Amino acid sequence: MTQDRVPKPGEFYRHFKNKLYQIVTVAIHSETEEKLVVYQALYGDYRIYARPLTMFTGEVDHEKYPDVEQKYRFARVDDIGLPEAEPLETIKETIKETWERSERPIPTLMDFLDAETYTKKRELLLEMRKKIDAKTIDDIAATLDVVIEEGDIQTRYESLLKCLNMMVKFECTRLR
Repeated sequence: MTQDRVPKPGEFYRHFKNKLYQIVTVAIHSETEEKLVVYQALYGDYRIYARPLTMFTGEVDHEKYPDVEQKYRFARVDDIGLPEAEPLETIKETIKETWERSERPIPTLMDFLDAETYTKKRELLLEMRKKIDAKTIDDIAATLDVVIEEGDIQTRYESLLKCLNMMVKFECTRLR
């Protein structure tokens, strides 16, 4: 592999499935000494991934993906023939704006447990609405000492919210 194909920290790469990533570093596996590329997604929840350098810099399997025009699995953004209207600096600015506008991460059970009032707990539950799962509903119900009947997520969420609304209604801080 040529040295110019080794990614460098801060560079931007586009996966052949058209997702953007930024290189964090090239690391060395502690046991095998294999080189690993550590990179961060520039979409969704901005996860950080690692994969072997040889796999990262490898070519697309064109038998498996015959319609893909990109030669390499990951191509450096400034190497893939972006139109003149989309220079690297524009892409960096777009990524920065997207990052700044991105939603606050979903509150965790710990945030919920740390909330000092039922009103704050309700605010956190409302923030969880779109991403809550059955386990989180069960965990929150247990912390509130309520039982939420089995059913679809939306119905269970609404039952939990109804219980919490009742607690808010009768919340009293004089004994705290």
